[in-house]
Amino acid sequence: MALAVETFRFLLRIFAQDLLTDFSLFYSVLYVSMSDRSVFDVLQGLTSQDNSIGMIVQILWLAFFVLYMLYGQRLQVKIMLKEIEGSLYRLKIIRDRGREIAISTVKKMSKEDNDPTERVDRILEHVYISPVSLDPSGIIKRLEHLIDVRDFRFKDEVKLMVPNADETQINNLTNMLEAALALNQIYKTVRHFYLVGKKTSSFYIILQLQMILPQIMKESQAFASALTAFKTGQPIGDGIGPLIAARLMHRKKEYEITKDTVVSEVSIDGRTAYVLKAKGPGGNVGKPGEAIRRLLEEKEGKISRIIVIDAAQKLEGERPGEVVEGTGVAIGGPGVDKYKVEEVATKYKIPLNAILIKEGIEDVVSTMRKEIANSVDEVIKRINRIIHETTKEGDQIIIAGIGNTIGIAQ
Repeated sequence: MALAVETFRFLLRIFAQDLLTDFSLFYSVLYVSMSDRSVFDVLQGLTSQDNSIGMIVQILWLAFFVLYMLYGQRLQVKIMLKEIEGSLYRLKIIRDRGREIAISTVKKMSKEDNDPTERVDRILEHVYISPVSLDPSGIIKRLEHLIDVRDFRFKDEVKLMVPNADETQINNLTNMLEAALALNQIYKTVRHFYLVGKKTSSFYIILQLQMILPQIMKESQAFASALTAFKTGQPIGDGIGPLIAARLMHRKKEYEITKDTVVSEVSIDGRTAYVLKAKGPGGNVGKPGEAIRRLLEEKEGKISRIIVIDAAQKLEGERPGEVVEGTGVAIGGPGVDKYKVEEVATKYKIPLNAILIKEGIEDVVSTMRKEIANSVDEVIKRINRIIHETTKEGDQIIIAGIGNTIGIAQ
């Protein structure tokens, strides 16, 4: 009992000491606060300062929101116009460089003192007008006629500038001028929409132009690379079809079946193959549609199969030089040759096989890449397999290598 009382007294003494200490501390703080109000002033100042900053931030945010709603689209238009202006400047440099290459090449090949600048500039401004499509009857013949006239016009202009050039040089110069013409048209088209968008401040015109500019720049770089290839006569990516045909007809006698298109008779696995390509080594695509039509008419439709080999646009993620097979007529361009082959193949009920070599848009008209050239063996292997599996000995087939045959002879 005595021990419990002593313990209680001890705890009470400690509690009293703690209470006294706390009271003394509170009294000291209160005394300082009453004698010197700097603590309250500081706290009140901080609170007032926070309120002022918050008010300023809210006002600024509201002002920014109002300005963005009123002028945000205009700001976006200004930014996009600046980006387009930079791309347009690069396009102008590419266009001017293409023009200079064309003029300097013509001057170098021509032995006359006449300045070809005026004639080259006139070619670069040349405009092609498509035939009327209101009445589709006979449009293919009209389209073919206009294409032929345009081709003759370009070659005649080249002959006037370089009268001593041979056929190969004329074809290469014609291709080079067409590449320079394409660069000029791309630049003028982009400039047109840029100026229209800038003049009208049309958000949607400028937005659409900005969206397709990366693709336009890629195409322009491809045509710029094509100028060098056409100048030096190097094979381009589009020439993979003629390259394969040239491999098949190597050391075989060929004859010209139609304008700028040659054919060789080749024996493959006991079958007779008529291999055709554009006449090289000058830059030329020939007339494969007319050549196939004439072959079928000569053989009275006794052809077991038609195999068409051409370059095809690859998708992103696909590797250049990848080989795929298909059904149909793999011929690009305006469609004249494709129409002729489809028409005559339908008339004689002849199966159509296509072998495609995948290429990017930058590969088609630039110097042929190693990956594309290495696909030749794979394509020939597939040709042999198709012939072995779908025809029998003694059959006749047509193999057409489609594309520009610059730098590729027979």
